Amino acid sequence: MYENIIRIEANSNYCRVFFDNARPLTVAKLLHWFEGRLSEEYFYRIHRTHIVNRMFIAGISDDNKLTLVNGEQIQWSRRKKNIVRQMAAMII
Repeated sequence: MYENIIRIEANSNYCRVFFDNARPLTVAKLLHWFEGRLSEEYFYRIHRTHIVNRMFIAGISDDNKLTLVNGEQIQWSRRKKNIVRQMAAMII
């Protein structure tokens, strides 16, 4: 099931989990809860509101945005620059 998660977006005390083959699911969990349970090999917290699966990243731009395979663009935090660089090295 984890391999189908594209990204997780926090919104207050809830999170929306976006899948590659299903509608998003809203759960009453904090983003930190997911961060502690998902594999650090594939899932990266790139912003205070987003965790992404590196398997679904199509590209990384210089203007602090990730492009996902489904066409979505997500802003990444400047504080997470090293994590994004690490992901870029794995993608290329």
